Amino acid sequence: METTSSFLKTLTKETKKPESEVISMAFQTGIKQLWREHILGQYLRDKISRDDAIESVGIDWVELAENQHKATMEDLAWALK
Repeated sequence: METTSSFLKTLTKETKKPESEVISMAFQTGIKQLWREHILGQYLRDKISRDDAIESVGIDWVELAENQHKATMEDLAWALK
């Protein structure tokens, strides 16, 4: 099993970027992902509008969340029968 440090070493080597820059990029990516999840969660719980969600994270992410939510609800309905 690969470790975080081996991922970091590989990324540093393959991107030819300093370790500090790769770590910074990873941090930024993680924050963006948390933000997306927060916005999409608010949208799926009807706390913000679809338009607001699209403005914040983009139509592709909103449609993906909608499709995943629909599939989950269908699976749940099937399981409860």
